[in-house]
Amino acid sequence: MKTLPRIVSLLLAGLSLAVVVRAADGAAVYELRVYTTFPDKMPDLLARFRDHTRAIFERHGMTNVGYWLPVDTKDGDKLYYILKHSSREAATASWKAFGEDPEWQAVAKASEAHGRIVSHVDSVFMTLTDYSPAPGSAAGPVRTFELRTYTTNEGKLGALDARFRDHTMALFARHGMTSIAYWHPTDADQGAGKTLVYLLAHASEGAAKKSWDAFRADPEWIKVRAESEKNGSLLIPDGVKSVYLTPTDFSTIK
Repeated sequence: MKTLPRIVSLLLAGLSLAVVVRAADGAAVYELRVYTTFPDKMPDLLARFRDHTRAIFERHGMTNVGYWLPVDTKDGDKLYYILKHSSREAATASWKAFGEDPEWQAVAKASEAHGRIVSHVDSVFMTLTDYSPAPGSAAGPVRTFELRTYTTNEGKLGALDARFRDHTMALFARHGMTSIAYWHPTDADQGAGKTLVYLLAHASEGAAKKSWDAFRADPEWIKVRAESEKNGSLLIPDGVKSVYLTPTDFSTIK
């Protein structure tokens, strides 16, 4: 019995360590970046990422999560990608070190010898929801991805999260849609407190449309949606945005 206090102490220490580890993991932030290129410059941008940029990111503590191009050719001047940082502060430090890296400066200069490549950059910092899987690489055939952004009415984000956590994700899986990750933006000017961003994978764009048709007709979904919205719609009018994406040849997630 004399050993009991020590056992309890060790257990408590283990629990404390687990809490610290979870807290550290919880500090991680993801950054969704969308680059718009100048006309005919996308091949140059892709070559720069493929041959140089990704490795320099990793050198400065930024994890490459995935890179995608829009399926719709009208958005053919855009590159979507996601990075993971250990914290928001780490992201700031990493971007500063990246910008000052002599190799990056030389690469950027050489790649823009015939003119600038990128005309505009959009960036959104996000954290994973408590029900999100951790995004990771997957072996197998190249898939079609769908990036969806939902904007809620005031005070309705919690109800939307509950619907995804308790019902929607399982219904997605039932109808052949793979949940990659779910995030909330962290900054007020990027929709913090009222926005859900998530990424799905489909076998193809055609399969995605069939899955969505089956999902929307599912009696369980119809019941769940009605129950969740008995006190009002969760989403603002036109509160759903969707873009289909195809992974680049160098994307970690395919």
